[in-house]
Amino acid sequence: MEKSEGIIMRLTKLTETSLIVHWCTRDHGLIKTVAKGGRRAKGAFAGKLDLFFEAELNWVRSRKSELHTLSEIAVLDYREHIRKRYKDTLVASYFVELLAHVVEPDHPVPELYDLLKRGLGYIGDHGADQRGVLHFEHELARLLGVAHERSSAAMALEQAFGSMPRARSACIDEVGG
Repeated sequence: MEKSEGIIMRLTKLTETSLIVHWCTRDHGLIKTVAKGGRRAKGAFAGKLDLFFEAELNWVRSRKSELHTLSEIAVLDYREHIRKRYKDTLVASYFVELLAHVVEPDHPVPELYDLLKRGLGYIGDHGADQRGVLHFEHELARLLGVAHERSSAAMALEQAFGSMPRARSACIDEVGG
């Protein structure tokens, strides 16, 4: 059994009762788990699985695929403040989409987990704004070693990874960039 601290990046319906949960974890990078019964109102995961939740999770690693089985979860931070304003949700979604765009699955990079945690915390403390978005991009480019002094972090990331997530333009428009 594996254990780590993680942040939920995405939820996808698998069956009538189960979910695929995409995580950014501190010790294992980006992983996917199946939460069997995760859609049941009275199941073991009821109220514990939603976007941007931070939790300690245990899972059983699959030997055949990249889809592991979630066994336990203890929520550390529900981050309910992010879902109260559209702009906050949009920027938080951009942060996780950008990370998923530039990081390989099952590649642990604790610094990127910490960056996401700080970025989501900033949104909770200050609300989503242009300064937070640009700082997140700058720190991501720096941590990945692709930052250039003569260009913006977004340009450096785009050059290094071929594109930027489509959500970026809506995000920048919303925060006034």
